[in-house]
Amino acid sequence: MRVLVTGVAGQLGHAVMNELDSRGYEGIGTDLAESYAGVQDGSAVTRMEYISLDITDGAAVNEAVKRIHPDAVIHCAAWTAVDLAEDEDKADKVYAVNVTGTRNIAQAAEGVGAKMLYLSTDYVFDGQGETPWNPDYKGYRPLNVYGKTKLEGELAVSGTMERFFIVRIAWVFGKSGKNFIRTMLSIGKNHDTLRIVNDQIGTPTYTTDLARLLVDMIETQRYGYYHATNAELSSECGAYDADGTRTGYISWYDFAREIFRQAAALGHAEYDEEHLRLIPVTTQEYGLSKAKRPFNSRLDKSKLEREGFRMLPDWKDAVARYLKEIDY
Repeated sequence: MRVLVTGVAGQLGHAVMNELDSRGYEGIGTDLAESYAGVQDGSAVTRMEYISLDITDGAAVNEAVKRIHPDAVIHCAAWTAVDLAEDEDKADKVYAVNVTGTRNIAQAAEGVGAKMLYLSTDYVFDGQGETPWNPDYKGYRPLNVYGKTKLEGELAVSGTMERFFIVRIAWVFGKSGKNFIRTMLSIGKNHDTLRIVNDQIGTPTYTTDLARLLVDMIETQRYGYYHATNAELSSECGAYDADGTRTGYISWYDFAREIFRQAAALGHAEYDEEHLRLIPVTTQEYGLSKAKRPFNSRLDKSKLEREGFRMLPDWKDAVARYLKEIDY
């Protein structure tokens, strides 16, 4: 199988390329830079075929896809800087990447008969209530520019493609690029107190685990909408439902607390409770974001199991594996 992967310098594209290589598939990576500019970790992606491609240039995309003629496209490239997307001077660029770029990829993929997998986000919903979002629910009400453009990207795919997967994810962390875990470990070294939001609820997604699922998907014809984050199996760390029952879904505060607990257990004493105090706060009390954030990022992943796909492992297990792979 020949697979075109966009955004390979990012966390997910990096992991997808390595997963393709591990299965003996031919992965061709694209990004804006002249050569691969992701983390230089010596993994397969750093040696695999790469082409520089501006996805907002429709003619260039069409030409590249025709030449490569992939069996499948996994579209990871996106504008993901949520707060910056709110700036008026960024509006055209965000739309060009997340909407026009996605439409260009979809049209080119359809033109060569390739299936397409598009990565989207929980931000297409309004984040209200406490019920996990069903992947086939169509009551979209994005709160911010990022969510609106990712939703338009979804519609560009579904309105263009015959064979597509739309996979919504949340709270992503991986080896290449910035993420919440790296940020927490960095600022935790230099502070004795951190204020962490405790009223936004969801679950994280480890790119290594997600990449396995995405490649599983493109091996099939089980098209449609899916939600995929790591599982919420643990009960000792989570949010409370209205009736006081603890759930496996977690807040950013819960996530940070577990990151520091595991890092301390691995010998990094600067993150233990004697050296670092975490204070749970509301989104309003925290107050720094320009973009509105969803309170409810719970994603219902049961469709994965119904369609015969493997669920991603427990998020705490994912954090444990990740912390052993990175330097901090």
